[in-house]
Formats: sequence, C-alpha cells, structure tokens
Amino acid sequence: MDEQRKNWNENQQKLRRFLARPEDHQKAVELFLVQHAMVHSAKVSKMGPISFEDEIWAGLDDPSARFVPPKFEHSIVWCFWHLTRCEDITMNMLVAGTSQLLLQDGWFDRMRIPARDTGNAMDASRIADFSARIDIPPLRAYRQAVGRRTREIVKGLRPEDMKRKTDPVRLPQMLEAGAVLSSQQWLIDYWAGLTVAGLLLMPPTRHNLVHLNEAVKIKRMINSSRQAKRKK
Repeated sequence: MDEQRKNWNENQQKLRRFLARPEDHQKAVELFLVQHAMVHSAKVSKMGPISFEDEIWAGLDDPSARFVPPKFEHSIVWCFWHLTRCEDITMNMLVAGTSQLLLQDGWFDRMRIPARDTGNAMDASRIADFSARIDIPPLRAYRQAVGRRTREIVKGLRPEDMKRKTDPVRLPQMLEAGAVLSSQQWLIDYWAGLTVAGLLLMPPTRHNLVHLNEAVKIKRMINSSRQAKRKK
C-alpha cells in the first residue's frame, strides 16, 4: 500500500488548502472523509474494501498485537488506544463540545483497563501492563464508534467553523475527565492553539497515519523475527 500512502500524503496537502478557503468548504469535507476512511477500518466508512488500519489487523494474532518489540516504545494495541483517545477527545470535547464516547455505552468498562487518558505519560512498564490487560475486540469496536462519530461531526461543520479556536471553557474539562493528565498540560496547550481546521489536520488524519505507520513497522519487525527463528 506504499503507493496509496503517497497519494494520501498528497491529498493531505490538498485538504490543508481546501480547509483554508471557505469557498472550498464542501471539497474540504469530502476530501476529509476520504482521508479519514483510509486511517480507520473500512467498516467505519464503507468506502472501500481495505484501509491502512485493516492492513495492520490482517493476520495479526493476539500476542503480536500486545508485544513491544526491542527498540520500539509501543505495542500495536497501545497505538490504537492512543489514536482513538486523541480523536475522541479532540473531535467530541473540543470541536463538537459534547462528551467523549469513552464513557458512553460501557466502552471503558468493556476494555478492562485503568487508564482513561491518551497514554502519552506511560513509561515502558505501564505500556507493557496496559498492552497485556486491554480487551482487544472492545478496543476495536470503540475505535469504530469514534470514527463514525467524527464523520458525523465533520459533515455538520460550516465554513465559518474552520477558523474557530476551542472555547477556553472546554480545556479544563479534559483534565477533570481524566482524558489528559496534568503532567501532559503541553498537549492541552497544543490543541488549544489550533483552529477546527488545524484539529482536523491532526488527530483524525495525520496523527492517525503517523502511528499506523509505526504499527506497520512493529508488525513487520515481529514477522521478520519469526521468519528468522524458523530458518535456524
């Protein structure tokens, strides 16, 4: 899917230009939905047979999804948790001004983990413990729910919304909800400085691809290691 990634990166630059021009609002929404579809399961958008996310889960067994290979900082399940939390928080709490999905429909309880935040502050031991604990099917279902909600939110945005910055009242709500830890104030400050257009260009699109690419590398490392062991 290397060619598709190249096309995705080129389209992301087009999206940036469209988002900056009110007259291109409809083009921006349509292109966002295409870009977003590729970084979520095809079940979310139903726009194609396979996405960058589907590529990762294809043939991936449970131990591999939880494993943190040497020289890597994260597991694949951590990557999906982190991506989904960032998208849930920014799209719902900041862009839409609604509650995050994590605490709705029992998602948090179903995943059987202690963490509610983005995972940025986790050290190696906590990432390993988190990766061993999390229930993967609910994680994937939660991610799909977040993806669908993001698409609903973006379809409802107006041209004038794109230059709007986050209401300052919403920022401390992330700390109060445990969505972002106090030690990660830099993340709140970063998101606070972005317009709606800037947020659309990061958590639900570019940020997703960055960590999906990381997950691809983790998967390839695990597969290469297994193949090397078989040859011995």
